[in-house]
Amino acid sequence: MMHTSTFAARPAVRSQLAAYARVGLESQLPEADPHRLILMLMDGFLDAVARARGALQSGHVQVKGEAIGKAVRIVDEGLKCALDLQRGGALAADLDALYQYIVERLTQANATNSDATLEECADLLRPIRDAWSAITPPRASNMAS
Repeated sequence: MMHTSTFAARPAVRSQLAAYARVGLESQLPEADPHRLILMLMDGFLDAVARARGALQSGHVQVKGEAIGKAVRIVDEGLKCALDLQRGGALAADLDALYQYIVERLTQANATNSDATLEECADLLRPIRDAWSAITPPRASNMAS
């Protein structure tokens, strides 16, 4: 069984906390364990993509660009950094490649004003978010061992 600590409980977690503080939900961070932090990042990503789609549909180009920028930062500075490519094996490598693909597609969506591409990005992350949410994280005492 894979433990969430394979991906989130590593020194880079503190940098993800700082990165996420820049993109929102600061009030929840002090209590967030590594598992919860990843879930917050994924939720923040989906929210940013939804805002970008809404802004695109209503013609708010600046808001669309800001929301896509936030989604990119969440993936680059949060989700990708949380991966432990040394211990995570093929799953971590696959997630890293997927996250890179999502960043590339977000950039394309921003340049081409493609709602379908934004939807694709959300559709790619949503099942991962749902699976992550279903994982019961190890208790703090177990993570130290």
